Amino acid sequence: MPALRIHAGPAARRHIERHGLSPKDVRLIAGAAGGPKGLILGPLDRFVFGEWLRQSSHTVHLLGASIGAWRMATAAMQDPATAFAAFEHAYIHQHYDPEPGRKRPSAALVSRKFEEGLYQFFGGDVPGILQHPRYRLHVVTSRGQHVLAREGRWRTPLGYLGLALSNAVSRRSVGAWTERVVFSSAGAPLPVDLRDLRHRCVALTEQNFHPAVQASCSIPFVLQAVHDIPGAPRGAYWDGGITDYHLHWRYHAMNEGLDQHVPQGLVLYPHFQRELVPGWLDKAWKRRHKPTSGLDNVIVLAPDADWVRKLPNAKLPDRNDFTHYGLDWQARARSWTQAVSESQRLADEWQAWLEQGAPVERVEPL
Repeated sequence: MPALRIHAGPAARRHIERHGLSPKDVRLIAGAAGGPKGLILGPLDRFVFGEWLRQSSHTVHLLGASIGAWRMATAAMQDPATAFAAFEHAYIHQHYDPEPGRKRPSAALVSRKFEEGLYQFFGGDVPGILQHPRYRLHVVTSRGQHVLAREGRWRTPLGYLGLALSNAVSRRSVGAWTERVVFSSAGAPLPVDLRDLRHRCVALTEQNFHPAVQASCSIPFVLQAVHDIPGAPRGAYWDGGITDYHLHWRYHAMNEGLDQHVPQGLVLYPHFQRELVPGWLDKAWKRRHKPTSGLDNVIVLAPDADWVRKLPNAKLPDRNDFTHYGLDWQARARSWTQAVSESQRLADEWQAWLEQGAPVERVEPL
């Protein structure tokens, strides 16, 4: 039974059939929101960034929301393989003891501890990440509009209720409540069409790197919003997954207007499932999970569903494990460690497929 499934859009599959797949073909790598689910991508990340992409020298855009933003920032560190191992250990062993009299830690406590961990992890590596000779980092956040412009005891739940009701009618209505804000490091601009939603692009700098990454990871009601990020419009910034849960974007636009002799850019997407769900609130709207023309040049690497059922608790690690294990964080850590250990098969199978010449017979449609 395979652990890894390889899915591709029509253009990406044609490319693999005609040319195979090499590092120089990949122009963008995306990292989804999804919390602990992203842990199983650790071995794949270590191979892709620690070995495979080092065989090329072209510019690659790294795009991420929430845990995907942290993963992509880690990829741009000096020694990504070692950094990913450290990230994995820190994420698995995180725990927050509740304040006296509380069953769960407050959002203020989690935000404070998260910020401390963020500064400790990236330390003095931020300048190198932002000035990486090849990688352009893009961190996705969601900036609140109107009632969500500032966080508040009543305005935040009312605002998210309004967002949920509006989103049920139309995906585009998300822009009335939250604005997609992408923080990008210097260099080549993000080669993706963002006009499907209200959006804004902001420079990612040493001054706003930490608050931007923290905002991208700030799940509403679990962490506090990050307010007034330096160099960006004032307001409350939350998890990038609110607007862009799995970054289901118009990637095909990156090849529009290119001369036929210019290599077409592909998107490599290590993901924890086959489907790319557009927004956080779209999880229940199955019709929005279907592939679109925007994914024409995308390759998704995802775990096989039967393989997932053989993991601890017969599922991927997820945020429900914090509740399931409660204060017994050591038991949660053991479960997650076992799942990550098993996920080495994903990287091994991907490497083997590449070494076999990337046979197209293994590639399934999105």
